[in-house]
Amino acid sequence: MSVIELNKRDGSVAKSAKKCRKRGKIPGILYGKNINNFMFEIGEMDLVDEITANGQYGVMNVNYNGKEHKALIKEMQRDPATNKIIHLDLEEVSAGEKVISTVPIHYIGEEYINKKGIVLQKEKDSVKVEGNVDSLPKYLNINIGTGTVGDVYKFGDLEIGSEISIVDDLNSVIASVIYERKRVADDMEMAVEENES
Repeated sequence: MSVIELNKRDGSVAKSAKKCRKRGKIPGILYGKNINNFMFEIGEMDLVDEITANGQYGVMNVNYNGKEHKALIKEMQRDPATNKIIHLDLEEVSAGEKVISTVPIHYIGEEYINKKGIVLQKEKDSVKVEGNVDSLPKYLNINIGTGTVGDVYKFGDLEIGSEISIVDDLNSVIASVIYERKRVADDMEMAVEENES
């Protein structure tokens, strides 16, 4: 895992975040037990590379004031029009510390159910988990490849290791298998035609 350089940002300057973005940097804030809201800027490409490698909810190695720290990505704000990252919140964590984090859900086998003419309706794309900062997964899998119409999947169906636990309600629905809309529309069209004849 690479170390990302956090450069101090002067929050007292008016519109410092906007000016920072114009220079191709992303503004952010780092906080924690031993840090009092350190305002920083980070290179956009550095951050994109890190997220590609470790996920957008992972732990990053960061350097500021000449010291290396572990930081958990707490929130990442994106521009609704361009989907570009516009702000980053980081929380300093220690090795071995227990944390609560959000982890993406990967739906495995969706192409197989789509071939059957049915579709997966996703209610959730991430899950809150608690675990050691060093053992947080990049994502959690759920295999839905054998799903049939009417199947419902819940947080409790996610494949997790013993080193983490799910914080969200295990009975909450994350996805369900339904008829494809096109097929329903075709059936309705046929019914209308039958009624007219």
